[in-house]
Formats: sequence, C-alpha cells, structure tokens
Amino acid sequence: MRPSQRAADQLRAVTFETGVNRYAEGSCLIGFGHTKVLVTASIEESLPGWLRNKGQGWVTAEYGMLPRATHTRGRREAAAGKQSGRTQEIQRLIGRSLRAVVDLKALGERQVVIDCDVVQADGGTRTAAITGAWVALRLAVNGLLKSGALTADPLIGQVAAVSCGVFKDVPVLDLDYDEDSAAEADSNFVLTEDGGIVEIQATGEKRGFSQAEFEGLFALARLGTAELFKLQRAAVG
Repeated sequence: MRPSQRAADQLRAVTFETGVNRYAEGSCLIGFGHTKVLVTASIEESLPGWLRNKGQGWVTAEYGMLPRATHTRGRREAAAGKQSGRTQEIQRLIGRSLRAVVDLKALGERQVVIDCDVVQADGGTRTAAITGAWVALRLAVNGLLKSGALTADPLIGQVAAVSCGVFKDVPVLDLDYDEDSAAEADSNFVLTEDGGIVEIQATGEKRGFSQAEFEGLFALARLGTAELFKLQRAAVG
C-alpha cells in the first residue's frame, strides 16, 4: 500500500490555476498534490546576442525554490551568490522540454522566459514545473496570436512530465516525497502528446532495476502524461 493510499497507476490530485500573475503574459499555479509551483511566461522583444539576426526566437527557463518550500527553511541561492548544480540542471531541463514543442522560427525574433518558483515541495517539483510551464507558455503565445504579433502558431505540440518509481518492489506513478525518499528506483519522464520522448531520467537508488521494471515505469508514465495532456488542454480552454 502506498503511503498516500493511491493505486499504483494513480496521479496525485493535479490542479491548474491560470492568470495568477496580472503582469506576466502567461501564468499558472500548478499543484501535484502538495507540490505547488508558480509558473510565469514573460515575452521579451529581444534576444541573447548569440541569437540575433538568425531569424528565430528562443525559449528558456529559470527555476528556484522559496526558502520555506520544504520542511526546514533553505537558504536563498541569491544569498549564497550562486545557483546549485541541481537548480541549473532542472532549469535547463525545463527549457529543453519546452523547446521540443516550439517552432523557434515561427516564434520570430523574440524570447520567452519561463520562471518556475516552487512554493511548496512534496516531490516531483521538476515534473510539475514542466507541466505547468507548457500551460503558461500556451497562454503567452495565445496573447501574441490574438494581438496579431504572430500569424502562425509556434507551439506545435504539448509536453508534460511525470515521475515514476519502484516502491516496495512495485512500479508506481507520480511519487510524493514519502515515496521518493524511500524508493528503490526513481525516474522522470518528459513526453510529448504525439508519443515523442524528450528526456528520461532513471536512477537505481537502492538497487539496480530490471528491464521489466523499467518498461512498467514507462507504461505508467504514458498513462500519467495522457491524463496531464487532458488537464493542460482544459486549463487553457
């Protein structure tokens, strides 16, 4: 039995609250159970120097955790003067995940910056951030299309992410902290609605895991992201 009493193939309660930031071109507060991430999408009519005059845009991401997002207060990375390796790895993952479903040429010579701030962490912050980031990006792009700044939709698909793990020798979907901290193996799957694989991160935490277990995790990820894609579409109307 899972600590949350969920079935092995059951997501936590997933919620999207859109339009939570009055200034950002796109925003949402996503919840994966007790994990809450505030995501904003900001459109900048400028590009990094290395991309200027190349006839394309860019989508990038930043990620951070508020000091009391976890059981004990964490120090702000700004106070330490540098980002942790974990933070850098996650924000690069979010950027890669979104660019997998964006036609950068159709976006034009502009940049969309996605900010993901973890308000409360209970496992799966990166997967929640990616899933919520697509919603914020979709809303921001909708604004560009409505204003006439874009005539063709640069968002060519959906992307979502979910964690899976082997907990007490059983593959389970969408780990919360209690499971993640005790799992024999855990993984994160970033998938597109059309069946594409953007990234798979899989680690044997307490032991190696078998091909059959991996295939079980992958099947759960397909099931979970199919539900997430439906919820994303409902969130953006």
